[in-house]
Amino acid sequence: MNALDVIFTRRSIRQYTDEPVTEEQVKTLLEAGMNAPSANNRQPWHFIVVDAREHLNAIMEVHPYSAMLSQAPLAVVVCADVTRSERYWQQDCAAATENILLAARALSLGSVWLGVYPKEDRTKGITGLFNLPEHIRPLCVIAVGHPAEEAGRVDRYDPSKVHRNMW
Repeated sequence: MNALDVIFTRRSIRQYTDEPVTEEQVKTLLEAGMNAPSANNRQPWHFIVVDAREHLNAIMEVHPYSAMLSQAPLAVVVCADVTRSERYWQQDCAAATENILLAARALSLGSVWLGVYPKEDRTKGITGLFNLPEHIRPLCVIAVGHPAEEAGRVDRYDPSKVHRNMW
C-alpha cells in the first residue's frame, strides 16, 4: 500500500480480533512515532506500550470512551516530557500519534486515537494509573489490534475550506 492509500483509507477501528500484535509490529509503530516532525527537534515523546489485560481494563475505568480496549490486544499511551518542550509538546506528540495511526494502517492493523489531554479527569486518571512522573503529560491512548471490522474510504475533501493567498 502506498503512502496516499494509507492516508486515504485510515479509519478509526473499534472492533478487534483476538490475534496479538507482534513485537516486530510494535517496534515498527514506535519507530514511526519517533520519526514524526518535532519543533526544534526536541522530541519530547515517550510511549507506554500496554498489553497486560489488567492495565487495558484499567484504562477503561478512567477513560469514558475506551470500551474498544476490551477487545484490543494493545494500547500505546503517548506522553510528553514537558521539560523538553513546554510550548509545543502537544503538536509534537500529535504528529507522533498520527504517524503511529498511519503505520498501523500500513501494517494492516486497526487503531483509534483516544484523547486524554486537556481533559483534566482523563489526564489525572492516566497519570495515576501509570504512575507518571510530574514532568510527564499524557496526550492520548491509541488502541491497536487486528481489525474485526472494515471501514471504507471516505472522501472528506471540501473545496469550500480551501483559500488561496488570503481568506
